[in-house]
Amino acid sequence: MQIYVCVKHVPDSAANIHILGKNRIDESISFLLNPYDEHAVTEAVRIREGLPGSEVIVVCLGRADAEKTLRSALAMGADRGILIVSNKIHDSIETAGALKTAIEEDGRPQLIFTGKESIDAEGMQTMFRMGALFDFPTATNVIRLEVEAGQAPDHVIVDSQLSGGTSNTYEMSLPCVIGAGRGLNTPKYPTFPDVVKSKKKPMGEIAFSRLNIEASKGGMSIVELEPLVQTRQPKEITGNPKEIAQKIITILKQEAKVI
Repeated sequence: MQIYVCVKHVPDSAANIHILGKNRIDESISFLLNPYDEHAVTEAVRIREGLPGSEVIVVCLGRADAEKTLRSALAMGADRGILIVSNKIHDSIETAGALKTAIEEDGRPQLIFTGKESIDAEGMQTMFRMGALFDFPTATNVIRLEVEAGQAPDHVIVDSQLSGGTSNTYEMSLPCVIGAGRGLNTPKYPTFPDVVKSKKKPMGEIAFSRLNIEASKGGMSIVELEPLVQTRQPKEITGNPKEIAQKIITILKQEAKVI
């Protein structure tokens, strides 16, 4: 079974991000593997270990230095990587088209993983667009995945988490697309020997322009970026414990409107 994991090279959320001009950031900060994609890689490796002869391939669309993110995924256990090189910022339509084309050129996917979203754009669209392009069933925010036992499974059962802590259970035929949620597993972080081994694993490169992605009739672009401005002001609550508790209840009811 060929298992593909689509990953994204994203800014470190702990970095001090500066906006340049109106619609781009200072990219001299550190970038890393999108945290949700860590769950996707971990699950793909887990499934491979239970299906002898399977292979995990990680795919990324990004600048040349996104190879570091692919190497991180290889250190987590993936077998090889494919980097689609582009210096442009692509929307989810172009991204899905590029990933789909690169995967088709490489092999025959039975499972395609993504994270449920990226921490930079938070669009949550790419996995659905890939599913539509491939005509594969798609589920996102998956917190449980059960693969049919055997050498050639033909379906999976997944729990897809909804808002409020509820979830739906789906039986999906293979091939399919899975958007991994945080509850799916605990990421397996690499050891130093894993990192050393990852540097010797195969890494292919494809120029985005070579894929000849058909231009879409629609599209999305970043018009303007604005820094988040914190407007909340701290408020001291005084009095005896009973009075303080009553004031907190009043705030939660009248201002926060959560009770």
